[in-house]
Amino acid sequence: MIVVHRPDELEPARRAVAIGTFDGVHRGHVRVLEAALSAGLRPAVVTFDPHPRAVVGGGVELLTTLERRLELLADLGFEEVLVCRFDEGLAALTADEFAGSILRAMDAEVVAAGDGFRFGRGRSGDLDLLERLGFDVRRVPLVENVSSSHIRSLLAAGEVGRAAQLLGRPPEVEGTVVHGDHRGAGLGFPTANLDVPRELLVPALGIYAGSALGHPAAVSIGTNPHFGGSERRVEAFLLDYDGDLYGERLVVELWERLRDEAAFTSEAELVAAIADDVRRTREAQRPA
Repeated sequence: MIVVHRPDELEPARRAVAIGTFDGVHRGHVRVLEAALSAGLRPAVVTFDPHPRAVVGGGVELLTTLERRLELLADLGFEEVLVCRFDEGLAALTADEFAGSILRAMDAEVVAAGDGFRFGRGRSGDLDLLERLGFDVRRVPLVENVSSSHIRSLLAAGEVGRAAQLLGRPPEVEGTVVHGDHRGAGLGFPTANLDVPRELLVPALGIYAGSALGHPAAVSIGTNPHFGGSERRVEAFLLDYDGDLYGERLVVELWERLRDEAAFTSEAELVAAIADDVRRTREAQRPA
């Protein structure tokens, strides 16, 4: 997939453009993206990084990193993505200036967006304006109860199954594998400890069943209360996996929340609880 940061980096072509931040690439986003894919022109995406709310809205916890967002867009069939750096300069453009310097400059003829999409200084531009400017606008109705903010609230409560229904796939947490305390290996359950990007949302503390690299994974999100920890950590025990992951990026799916984290009266009780988590992880089913 071609990823560019300026419209003039794209070769001339008649384009159908899906525009939005698309954090999470959830079911509602997919409808917008499919509207561009089905328009009969070269499909492309315009997205923003950082998230506009991180610049003008007081901050936001992301459902996906930019790297993961681009992977999901490629999976849908897009070959071109314009990543617009959202900064104070971009936010200051009038709606007409934005349409001309971004959409017109990349030869967009069709523009697909969610019905409530706004753009330009003070969010003054809307899809009616794009129509008046001569674009063929494909308005995509919002999917009831499907929004990035709703998914964030579900994940903050640990409701990964309900979040999967809105996403259209299991929610994920990702990061770079780093060295931890190696306590898991000492207990017989070596874990991959993730250094999660600070802007990424991490679901509620607890023990989860999920997967990574095609292997079932028992995932702990918590502070290791049995050992008196206080720092939140994300650790994944990949079942039946033998390999060195240090320094690697790891994307972990979360399928089911198994239990709260807990402190135990003995190490033997802790090992028994982890063994039960592993058993339940083997039995867990990936959300449809």
